[in-house]
Amino acid sequence: MSLLYLVAGDPSGDRLDAGLMQALKAEASGVRFGGIGGPMMAGEGLRSLFDYTDLGEMGIAELAPRLCLLMRRIKQTVADVHRAQPAALVTIASPGFGLRVAERVRRSVPQGKTIHYVAASVWAWRPGRARRMARYIDHVLALLPFEPPYMTAEGMSCDFVGHPAAVAPRSAPEAIAAFRTRAGAAAGRPLLLLAPGTRRGEVARMMPVFAEMEARLRQRHPELAVAIPVSEAVAWEVAEAATRLEMPPVLVRPAEGEEGRQVAFAAADLALVASRTVVVEMAAATTPMVSAYRTSWLTGQSSSG
Repeated sequence: MSLLYLVAGDPSGDRLDAGLMQALKAEASGVRFGGIGGPMMAGEGLRSLFDYTDLGEMGIAELAPRLCLLMRRIKQTVADVHRAQPAALVTIASPGFGLRVAERVRRSVPQGKTIHYVAASVWAWRPGRARRMARYIDHVLALLPFEPPYMTAEGMSCDFVGHPAAVAPRSAPEAIAAFRTRAGAAAGRPLLLLAPGTRRGEVARMMPVFAEMEARLRQRHPELAVAIPVSEAVAWEVAEAATRLEMPPVLVRPAEGEEGRQVAFAAADLALVASRTVVVEMAAATTPMVSAYRTSWLTGQSSSG
């Protein structure tokens, strides 16, 4: 039986890798999985090497307080890959961790196969990343149709596999109406959805911005209702930050699953979202949105350089 070693570092990666696991099990009954992931991957049978929330930050300033832990986790993961001897190492998103693991594995096991799921956005920033990736990544699975040429130009093979949001089932009108009633947005009241991210640092930086915008919108629309989808990794942080809003929001809890999130997305009249995977999901739901992102000053300077 073939073993694939999967590495996901945040809830978005956990969601995508769980879908990958489902698809692979349907295609190859003997496939087995090891690696690092969250609750959705656990639901598909993965026993994570450690709690994947240890990896849930990005950016220089954000990672600095956790650098020792991150380096220890990289070393631990590389050692576990060597022990498992998988048919392939599959890293997903979270390049700060996954690609570092892949680089170290390639150095010590040059013949090992490495795959990265979610192509680096070299068309938007850090154009040199694809060239660096080509030193230790064999194949890339891209979410967007225009991305493969950027990868193949640097010597990696690449397949466009599409974004799961594009094929997710649409929420039924009855489910949308029920959610709007639950959120207090029946009878034409506007419903605002806030998606502040899936990492603790993101929630800490984005929720004050979103709370300020919610207060401004409420000045014009006093009847405004608010809903917030909550990732398990930041459930406490989001619930605590939500207490600072003008009116208590409806929280879409992890137990409500993907269907609950999708219904909330489709039910909203407007969304304020952190600029990550949720942007594509909101677009698929055809909900108008404003996307934003805030980093520390140091991370912002390093990213713009």
